[in-house]
Amino acid sequence: MAETIGVEPGFNVPDPQTLPSLKGKVSDEEWRLRCELAATYRLVALYGWDDMIFTHISARCPDERGRPRFLINPYGVFFEEMTASALVKVDVDGNVVAETPYFSNPAGFTIHSAVHMAREDAHCVLHLHTPYGVAVSAQKGGLKRYTQFAMIVHDDVAYHDYEGIATDLDERERLVKDLGSRSFMILKNHGTLTVGANCATAFLRMYFLEQACRAQILAQCDQETPLEEPPAMAAKVLQQGAPAFAPGLGDNLAWPGLLRKLNRENPGYDR
Repeated sequence: MAETIGVEPGFNVPDPQTLPSLKGKVSDEEWRLRCELAATYRLVALYGWDDMIFTHISARCPDERGRPRFLINPYGVFFEEMTASALVKVDVDGNVVAETPYFSNPAGFTIHSAVHMAREDAHCVLHLHTPYGVAVSAQKGGLKRYTQFAMIVHDDVAYHDYEGIATDLDERERLVKDLGSRSFMILKNHGTLTVGANCATAFLRMYFLEQACRAQILAQCDQETPLEEPPAMAAKVLQQGAPAFAPGLGDNLAWPGLLRKLNRENPGYDR
């Protein structure tokens, strides 16, 4: 079960391809962020990490009159069909603050708003429910140091205990405390989360975390117990892999190629 709210019977979700473009109707910076976030949604679908219309990726917009503003997916639109103009602008409580034919899911923004407001570096928050990520989140030992993928992220992973579907605003304080200054989180019995200064970095971090979780589950299919490296090796690999997430490095190397791949296989996010 994913985070949901009630919907009135008969509600019809508009096809995002039929919407008029917001290009030129919002600031250049907001339009750039909309395109990046819509691309991130489609890339998540392209990599098979989506969960139909559930889960969320959010990005912080420039404040309006001193009030925080965020972009998030409209409820009912599949990740593979997301467009820049379809994204919904909300306030810190998940309330829609700009005209749209869609509605957002305030329950789903509970986690995101907490992280955005607590971390200045968390301009993008990416939360998934992939089978491998959820499987590792259900294991008592969490992420193991089985692979290089895992060791690149292992010492930067935080954990948050399961508290039910994320509708309780009181949970935000506990989640932020558990995350601290780390960039990866495993929400126990629930899923995974990454943050980044931009969508590119949050996506790249999720790529490594997802690969680590997938490799762990595959390694555990053997009758032999997988080999786990010692903590000192994980600390070493963390430092070696850190440049991948440094501003202007990993994002500039991987993101342009990801967009080229997306433009070949599922164009139209930037409309």
